[in-house]
Amino acid sequence: MAPADARDRRTDVLVAVGTAVVSLGLLLGLPPLDSADPDGTGTVYPVVGGLPWTVLAVALLVQSAVLLAARRAPRSALVLVAALPVVVAVVSTNTAFGLTALPVVVAVVLAALRLPLARLWPPVVAAGALVALGTAVEWARTSGAFRSGLAQGLGASLGQGVLQAVGAVGLPLVVTLVVRSRRELRAARTAEAAARTAEADARTAEADARTAEAAAVSREQDARVEAAVSRERAAMARELHDIAAHHLSGIALMSAVVDRQIDTDPERAHEGVRQVREQSTAVLEDLRRLVGLLRDDAPAERAVETVAGIVDLVEAARTRTDVVLDVRPGDHPLADGIGPLTQLVAYRTVQEALANVALHATGAACTVTVDDSGPGHLTVRVENGAPTAPSVGSTPAGGNGLRGMRERAELVGARLQVGPTGPGGWTVELVLNREARPASDMTAPDQEVAG
Repeated sequence: MAPADARDRRTDVLVAVGTAVVSLGLLLGLPPLDSADPDGTGTVYPVVGGLPWTVLAVALLVQSAVLLAARRAPRSALVLVAALPVVVAVVSTNTAFGLTALPVVVAVVLAALRLPLARLWPPVVAAGALVALGTAVEWARTSGAFRSGLAQGLGASLGQGVLQAVGAVGLPLVVTLVVRSRRELRAARTAEAAARTAEADARTAEADARTAEAAAVSREQDARVEAAVSRERAAMARELHDIAAHHLSGIALMSAVVDRQIDTDPERAHEGVRQVREQSTAVLEDLRRLVGLLRDDAPAERAVETVAGIVDLVEAARTRTDVVLDVRPGDHPLADGIGPLTQLVAYRTVQEALANVALHATGAACTVTVDDSGPGHLTVRVENGAPTAPSVGSTPAGGNGLRGMRERAELVGARLQVGPTGPGGWTVELVLNREARPASDMTAPDQEVAG
């Protein structure tokens, strides 16, 4: 049995036992109380243990026992409790007959609390009629109302019955309905308050969700800004590294050569000083260009480097090492179909590779190959042999050059391969894909030939 069912069962038992105790207590206590009162009514109560007293006591106990079924069958219990007084009135006369109204009152209250009003009217009317009938019969037998005539006796008996029905059925019903309506009103107000609270909670949750969404959007924007800043920093770092690796390493190398030649070969030393000045001027120009790109109000002073600019790189590198340029053209203009950003990547890769040759492979022969003969790609290769002299030195940030090469290659979708070749040699190869050209551009030469 569930805890709620057990609790309801205990409540039903307590109600039935309480009704029985109160009813029998009044049946036993009313005679002594009335006799002890000097202004008593003088009513003659049935003798305890006599037949009328026993019939009434049994009827009160049966009525109380029927109340145990008031939860499961409230309408049937109400009618049965109201019908027992009619049996008592027919069987015997009893001046304490009014005590049978107490279980009826309890049955009416229980039914009114558990049934809707539409289902409550039929058993209430039946109970009222039974109470009125039982009271009328008892009144006619105990008061001798019919001695004055049938009409007067009938009117007096029915009047007493109706009065008892109103007191035992009507008034308890009205009071119970009022109490139930007030209880339902409080429950409705409580439910409304709970609904308002739930609605407020829902609005608060929605506001929190919107706040969280706004915070997420803000974090996403911050992350995008940080990513953009990181990309810009990486690009600036690559540019600065290219400037330092190409020009400053050359300046350091030529300064070391000038230091050794200043006493033995002054003419060559003066030539080296002029080259140092040219490299320093190039560094300043590159730095000025980089600063101009970073400023919104200052346009860049130099155009973006292209594949054609590799020729100038090779010429400048010949002042430091033996460099051979091998250009393999195709049946189209140099670097045709290679975008500006991709050409800049090729230029920077060659520049970085030549700087590495000057730093780490002093005196080594170097070959720069620009192979533009392929229809779908352009290959740039820088290959050097073994060094013939000790290296001049290295930068503190070793490894950044190769990392920058890979980052640039990934940026434009190129393929970069670096690694040793033979005893002491090294190669850097970059393969650049050509951009797809419109079909009209590809078919135009064929149409001219056909014409």
